[in-house]
Amino acid sequence: MGSLVLMLIGLAMFAAGYLVYSKYLGKRVFRLSSAFRTPAHELGDGVDYVPTNKFILWGHHFTSVAGAAPIVGPAIAVIWGWLPAFLWVTIGTVFFAGMHDLGTLWASLRNKGKSIGALSGRYIGKRGANLFLVVIFLLLLMVIAAFAVVIKNLLISTPTAVIPTWGAIIVALLVGVAVYRMRWPLIPVTIVGVVALYALIVLGDSVPVVLPESFLGMTPATFWILALFVYGAIASLLPVWVLLQPRDYINGVQLFVGLILLFGSVLIATLFGAVKPEIVAPMFNTDLPPGTPSLVPLLFVTIACGAISGFHGMVSSGTTSKQIDKETDARFVGYFGAVGEGLLSLGTILAVIGGIQSAGAWREIYSEFGAGGVNAFVQGGGALLENGLGLPASLSATVLATMAVLFAATTMDTGMRLLRFIVQEIGQTLKVRITKVPATLVVVVVGLGLTFSQGLGGEGGLRIWPLFGTTNQLLASLSLSIIAVMLIRKRRNPLPAIIPLVLVFVLSFWAALEQLVGFTAPDNADWLLFAIDVVIIIASVWVAIEAVLAMRRAVKGPPEDEDEDASLATERESV
Repeated sequence: MGSLVLMLIGLAMFAAGYLVYSKYLGKRVFRLSSAFRTPAHELGDGVDYVPTNKFILWGHHFTSVAGAAPIVGPAIAVIWGWLPAFLWVTIGTVFFAGMHDLGTLWASLRNKGKSIGALSGRYIGKRGANLFLVVIFLLLLMVIAAFAVVIKNLLISTPTAVIPTWGAIIVALLVGVAVYRMRWPLIPVTIVGVVALYALIVLGDSVPVVLPESFLGMTPATFWILALFVYGAIASLLPVWVLLQPRDYINGVQLFVGLILLFGSVLIATLFGAVKPEIVAPMFNTDLPPGTPSLVPLLFVTIACGAISGFHGMVSSGTTSKQIDKETDARFVGYFGAVGEGLLSLGTILAVIGGIQSAGAWREIYSEFGAGGVNAFVQGGGALLENGLGLPASLSATVLATMAVLFAATTMDTGMRLLRFIVQEIGQTLKVRITKVPATLVVVVVGLGLTFSQGLGGEGGLRIWPLFGTTNQLLASLSLSIIAVMLIRKRRNPLPAIIPLVLVFVLSFWAALEQLVGFTAPDNADWLLFAIDVVIIIASVWVAIEAVLAMRRAVKGPPEDEDEDASLATERESV
């Protein structure tokens, strides 16, 4: 099977998911209504609660949830063969991620924009909610620390990406002013903004920025990490319309253009290229390198973002729900946001199985588990752009490296904003009022503490990252349990939430137990990760039990008010 056939099958599945399944979810399960007054209007404060054009908000949501994970995960997981990765990305996006992202967005909208952590207190119980916050805190801490290191590594290894990465902030600020203060039409602003970003990519390719070994008394690694945390702190405090929204939107459009270029390269190279993008990776890899874990359950936590991700629920309920203009926009923003990430994962799979030129070169890259990742994506995708569109190898690498950096950066700044919310929620639980600035300082201090815990090069940023996949998927299953409880209370069909909930919980819990055993291996014991994994497992089991009890209570209890469904029935749109 050629790369083109695989690409067309994947695109068809995503299109069917959005056009058919998401419409069913929006109309029959969640019953989205344009007459419902969203938190952005009810609680509008011009800082976090801001009614937003659905296309701009989609850009924020898409780039915030995407990050580097939908590149890293699939680029590693193809070591088991391309078919398992392809099936999990496509089926997971359509039936798992889309449901999860749209569902958590809807749940938050119907609860005044509260985060999924706060909702756990109402729908699962106070005991479960406190443990839920522990899992969420650890997950967000992993994200901001690890992504700071990923971005730092890319800025050092690909110095041509430095100018477009930081220049994108200036472009975003100008876009925000143009749209929200000068009221310029969105389409021409978008065109100018995207052209400016690609001009920065061309400029960056011509003017690479390599920092000296000592810069302001720091190594390049230390400087970039500090700069990223300072940027993230400022971005998390500014009103969303100033930087977060326009940055994510213009990045989303630019990055979507990048995906079009990548998919277009597969098409053009297949039809007209001198080097056809044939699949060089095995469908099922029966010659795995020593030490490679089993396909089941590790595939399902190695590919988290791009199939289903608990982090998405944090974004949906943490920032996105506070900016929805009309509830009916949730289907486009939430479900299609998940599809956007699925497209990125599909593009990554095509790059690492069809962009690399030979089976021998592929096996050399995948000589051990964990190899591949962003570098394999940049190498394989760059070859596709070069063969399909004729872009110079250096420019192709700059385009893809910038894509990866911008995805990771938008996830990092959103993650810091979300973690600030969680710190404030923890303060409320402890009956201590924590305002925005002190909460942000806590986030920065804890994040930098973890990142620099093993050296000023940022080695500690990846210290607890091995736990991300299982923690992320367990969080997704717990978020789905809240959606299920809400649907049962409203006497609606809960199966679209319960089926992925059960599968994801079983697989991720299985993976967490396997990791727990691995952390005690005599030749490679890691007692810190063992201890954290134990905490995550206990918290997840406890919350799961509380969720099952909550579902039983919901079944036996009286039906919940149908969100004014009777009064809204005549207003409800077919979404």
